Amino acid sequence: MRTVVASASTEGEPVSLTGHVRARTEENLAFRIDGRMISRKASVGQIIQPGDVVAEIDPQPQQNGLHAAQAQNEAARAAVHEAANTLERQRRLLGQGWTTRAQFDAAERAYLSAKAEVDSTAAVLHTAQDQFGYTKLVADSAGAVIATGAEAGEVVRAGQMIVTVAHGDGADAVFDVPASLMRQVAPDASIDIALTDDRSVRAVGQVREVAPQADPVTRSYRVKVGLSAWPKAMRLGATVTGQTHIQVASGIELPATALTTAEDRPAVWIVDGKTQQVSLRTVDLLRQDSSHIVVSRGVESGEIVVTAGVHALRPGQNVHLLGASQ
Repeated sequence: MRTVVASASTEGEPVSLTGHVRARTEENLAFRIDGRMISRKASVGQIIQPGDVVAEIDPQPQQNGLHAAQAQNEAARAAVHEAANTLERQRRLLGQGWTTRAQFDAAERAYLSAKAEVDSTAAVLHTAQDQFGYTKLVADSAGAVIATGAEAGEVVRAGQMIVTVAHGDGADAVFDVPASLMRQVAPDASIDIALTDDRSVRAVGQVREVAPQADPVTRSYRVKVGLSAWPKAMRLGATVTGQTHIQVASGIELPATALTTAEDRPAVWIVDGKTQQVSLRTVDLLRQDSSHIVVSRGVESGEIVVTAGVHALRPGQNVHLLGASQ
């Protein structure tokens, strides 16, 4: 009769998942305006620095708009200068009694309107200057280009990704974790990370981010494990294996083949170490799957539990033990 000696677990069983390495921070650079891209100066693998021009779009439409705004602003300034002179003349004439109050008020209104027009055209000019500056896509931080989204000659939309930049602030190992494992692994557990094709390249990480919502297709959760030490051989996009241990159950783990029923309740057969007789004992289960059960009550550590042939036994039957393992 095959048996096992019940013992409380000191370490949960290991669990492994396959994932990939991604930069901790990835930034999509895009133009703020529509236009035809005339050049892209950054390619995949290139290192860029803050202030580097990544790409340009045809500046002619924005330049024309800038010239028109400048002309409107100059015309408004000339108009306010003329209105100011007219208002000053009306003020002197009014003081000498050579004009009416209504004419002075009209000149004052014309001056204030001209002054407001200067402010309005100045705002339009400022916007046109910004639009002209947006024809150049400039990097605002250092990093490596890991993807491109458009080529020279294409008409691009505002917000369309032109290049993706991976910052050098660290890396994450990214895994899609089933919901069942989410409940069994401690949030602060250490994760051993190794390259799938070279197990000698290793790192250790901690869970940094957990998606609050499951993927609608796979029903798994995206988990990012921050790498405390990032080996250079563990390149971005590399396939890695992450391993940790599930939380130790507050019970005794047994093979699923030990489980039977008694009076519609879960039960196991216990072997008396002295008489070699079996007795059926009901138990409470903490967890059950296809290969293991975890007993929370009903079995004590050190007791011998039958793991094979449980449906052929009867209470008080003498058995011969083929082997018991710790």
